[in-house]
Amino acid sequence: MNAELLLRFVLGCDRAYLYAHPERELTAQECGAYESALAERERGVPAQYITGHQEFWGMDLIVGPAVLIPRPETEHVIETVLELAKQTASSDVLQIADVGTGSGCIALALAKELPQAQIYATDISPAALEIARANAARHELGSRIEFREVDLLSGFQAVSLDFVVSNPPYVGESEEDQVQLEVREFEPRDAVFAGHRGTEVVERLIPQAHASLKPGGWLVMEISGTIADSVKRLLSDWQDVAVKTDLQSIPRVARARKKTH
Repeated sequence: MNAELLLRFVLGCDRAYLYAHPERELTAQECGAYESALAERERGVPAQYITGHQEFWGMDLIVGPAVLIPRPETEHVIETVLELAKQTASSDVLQIADVGTGSGCIALALAKELPQAQIYATDISPAALEIARANAARHELGSRIEFREVDLLSGFQAVSLDFVVSNPPYVGESEEDQVQLEVREFEPRDAVFAGHRGTEVVERLIPQAHASLKPGGWLVMEISGTIADSVKRLLSDWQDVAVKTDLQSIPRVARARKKTH
């Protein structure tokens, strides 16, 4: 599959073209580009970084080594927010913060599905924000998303949010040997590893989210099974706490509501 993907990338064609033209011979330049791409992949570089693209929520996104590669599991975060947004009775514009936006995948998906929402997308990495802004522009959602170069929710005290959404770093450094080699070697370390335990970023995010959310507002985070119990303990002062599993029955999304009184 990677070989075919890289061939389509080199030729700039889709799968239908590839299969409809089996007689197509590569030029010397195309052969060189294909061999170079294969060599990079053999070295462990993720195919998405070689092609510069990854699909998420039906959108073609630009990706690069400055951002985590969007994964299908993160779409469960979008599904959870959309489900909760339907239950949110408000005549006002929904105020949503995507914390640690990376490629912008969560912010863009929510902007696409919730045209009535104002989205704030934060990241501490200028390089990540540059990619996120490019993705927003490509999908004509730039006017709907305000990008901020801040650490987590710094500066949001004056904003009363309906949702805080995040795919934070949640892998513990103690689990490093269990992480795929290509993730360890090539994806941005600060977007994968949170610290020794894996909960260090979440421990900072939860109180900041509580301070920024309006009463009844929701916090929705991607997590792993390793930290699920710890996250539930950290959310003990919240209400309607629940953890949703992914298609492999692994705890994947934690949600919690700020008490209304």
